[in-house]
Amino acid sequence: MIRTTYIFIWVVLSTIFWGLAAIFTSFFTRTGNPVHKVARIWARGILFVSRIKVTINGLANIDPTQSYVYMSNHQSNFDIPVLLAHLPVQFRWLAKAELFKIPIFGRAMRGAGYVKIDRFNQQSAFESISEAAGKMKNGVSVMIFPEGTRSRDGKIKNFKKGGFIMAVDAGVPIVPLVLKGTWSIMDKSSMRINKGEVSLNIGAPIATADYTRENKDDLMQSVRAIICEEFEKG
Repeated sequence: MIRTTYIFIWVVLSTIFWGLAAIFTSFFTRTGNPVHKVARIWARGILFVSRIKVTINGLANIDPTQSYVYMSNHQSNFDIPVLLAHLPVQFRWLAKAELFKIPIFGRAMRGAGYVKIDRFNQQSAFESISEAAGKMKNGVSVMIFPEGTRSRDGKIKNFKKGGFIMAVDAGVPIVPLVLKGTWSIMDKSSMRINKGEVSLNIGAPIATADYTRENKDDLMQSVRAIICEEFEKG
């Protein structure tokens, strides 16, 4: 636990430092892009100190100039720094509202243009989805965990519909992302942080042009099947 305590202290201090840097940077940009770059530095530091090695597959599947909805399985708190540090494109998180209440961290998230979603207020959640869809129509990509929360047992949970409504409304492709290994590093029921290896697989974009809100469930099941199939590979 000494190692874990050291990492937690480092993460807190790093979050304060880079959070303040992100807030300062946000005063000089309207796009949020420089703030997202600051977040990437923060994430890389966390992975370095935690001794986590990341392997990426499928980078050729994405066009950095194209707007996407990135959808990833959610295994651990470490999913966030892995995606920030190793997905080399600009994107905005669709993140739970509770994170925006954290001092410094929440203000930095707002400065980056990340979108908060209140999971316990349906009306507010749909307003957030509309806001994110509007961003994508203006060329911004959005990242979402369609399970809504971390898996307790390491298995992929059922998906929520909100992200698929957002993708259909914006008319942008969905890119399935599969993370393996983060659950072993820090699962939801543990505070212990283990070193280890993580793989990030980037799937081929899935077009949403032929889908509507009425048949979004078909799209949801298709995306989930692709993510589950890749996740279950050895």
